[in-house]
Amino acid sequence: MRRFIITGTPGSGKTAIIRQLELEGFGVVEEAATDVIAAAQARGTAEPWIDSSFIDAVAELQKKRQIRASHQPDDVQFHDRSVVCTAALARYLGYTRSAFLASELEAIQKEALYERRVFLVRSLGFIKPSEARRITFKEALRFERIHEEIYLSFGFELVPIQPGSLLERVEVIKAAIRW
Repeated sequence: MRRFIITGTPGSGKTAIIRQLELEGFGVVEEAATDVIAAAQARGTAEPWIDSSFIDAVAELQKKRQIRASHQPDDVQFHDRSVVCTAALARYLGYTRSAFLASELEAIQKEALYERRVFLVRSLGFIKPSEARRITFKEALRFERIHEEIYLSFGFELVPIQPGSLLERVEVIKAAIRW
């Protein structure tokens, strides 16, 4: 199975790309942080990211989803973010890597779980705020740079997905996996 990561700054269109790839028959694995945020907010925690346990909660949900996806028969899977993104999130929020996060990062490297080419979906040039996405455009660009630095530090090759229509962006990704 070939597992590709799709990453990028909040609001860049990653989820729309993932949905389109799913519609075209590819296996997909959902992003975890948004669901962790939504669940915490439903329990009354307005800003769950201000607690350092948020990072491990995201990493734990990612691990569960990755394990569940490993039992799927897909030849190709697209993962909406990965534990490397969680490391970027920890840095962005100013948290040190927990033992759990460090072990998950080590595991994906040891197991070569993901393809080395990672699709970095570039910003569309604006941010549309939501309950889970409370980030300014300037901060989103800083977050994007952190993602780049972290992925490169782990030896991944970044394939930039430039702004364009949804179908154009999906075609760039599909062409890249045929290399």
